[in-house]
Amino acid sequence: MSTSFLGISVAAIAALSAIPAQASPYINFERNEVYEGSSSLGSVNELHVGYKSSLGEKANWYGQLGPAFLAPENGDSSTQVSGKVGLGADLTNELNAYGEFSFVTAEGDADNGYGTKLGLTYSF
Repeated sequence: MSTSFLGISVAAIAALSAIPAQASPYINFERNEVYEGSSSLGSVNELHVGYKSSLGEKANWYGQLGPAFLAPENGDSSTQVSGKVGLGADLTNELNAYGEFSFVTAEGDADNGYGTKLGLTYSF
């Protein structure tokens, strides 16, 4: 485990432990496979510790952080840091809006990866 990964993990645990007691902790494992056409480019396995809580009666938030195990099809595997923060809010009894920001660190001169997600869910 690299010193930077250890430092980021300790800082994240300290920050997450300062969240109010009503927050619910959880563990999340997620595996993502990446394909181009029918060819596999590799996979990312994430193991996160997170917290989620409500923001009043109609909204909630979550944040999670942990290692990301990158396994490219043609290349060396590596362990990076990844995380996500998200927010969801009921706009009506049937309509919910949500958003998410995610990241994964990179080695050397490579750029970190970032992603966003915005959406609406309509329940019948």
